[in-house]
Amino acid sequence: MSSTVLRATQIIELISEGPRTTAQVAEHFQVHPSTIFRQLQTLERVSFLIRYSDGTYGIGPRIIAIAQRALDKIDLRRIAHETLRGLHTRTGHTLHLAQLVESQVLYVDKVEDASGIRMYSQVGLPVRLNCTGVGKVVLAQLPAARRAELLAGADWTRHTATTLAPAELDAELDRIAERGWGVDDGEHEEFVNCLAVPVGDSAGAVVGALSLTSLRMIADLDALRAHLDDLLAAARTISAALG
Repeated sequence: MSSTVLRATQIIELISEGPRTTAQVAEHFQVHPSTIFRQLQTLERVSFLIRYSDGTYGIGPRIIAIAQRALDKIDLRRIAHETLRGLHTRTGHTLHLAQLVESQVLYVDKVEDASGIRMYSQVGLPVRLNCTGVGKVVLAQLPAARRAELLAGADWTRHTATTLAPAELDAELDRIAERGWGVDDGEHEEFVNCLAVPVGDSAGAVVGALSLTSLRMIADLDALRAHLDDLLAAARTISAALG
C-alpha cells in the first residue's frame, strides 16, 4: 500500500472519532500542516470528508453512503433487524449483534439503550474476543484450533479485576459451551456488564452472537438474566431465519 493511501485511511479513521482541524491532524501524524492540508482537500473533493464552517473536518457523505451499502449487504444484520428491534422494545437495554467474519468477530448492528446511554462499541469494528460477552460465546462454539486462530492477535491487557487471563479463558469457554450463554462481568469496563448468546445456522455452526448490555448501576447481571429466555428465543428466531 502506498504511503499516500495509507495516510488517507489513517486520516479518515482519526476523523471518524470526531471532527479535527488541520493543525490537530498534522500534530497527530507529526507532519507539516501543509502536507496534511493537501490530503484533507483531496479527501474533501471526493466527499470522503466534509469541511465545517468552524474549519474542522468531519466524515463526508460518500463514506457514510459506502458504509451503509456495505452494512445492508450483511445477511445476518438484515435478517435480525426486526427481531432485534422487538427485543429492544421489551428490554430497553443496549443490544449488540456480532458476526464471525474470517478471523474476526465484528459488530454488525447495535440498538442503543432506550434511556439514551451510549456504549463504546461501534458497528463495523472488531470485538474484543477475550473480554466481551459476544466474543466469548462465539469462541465457545469453536474447536480449539479455530479458537487459537482467532485469539492469535488478542490483546490480553488486564482492563479490570475481572478480565480473564489466557489460562482462565478456556475454562470459562467450556462453561459457556455447556450452558449455552455467557456474560461480560465488567471485564473490559468495570461499570458495564452484559449477557450474550450464540447465533448459529441450520447446520449448527456458529455465525455470530447477540448480547444485552447495561451499566451495572442500572441493571446488574442478575437483572439481565431475567431476560435470558427472551434473548435465547430471539437468537433461535434469527438462526431459523438464516436457514
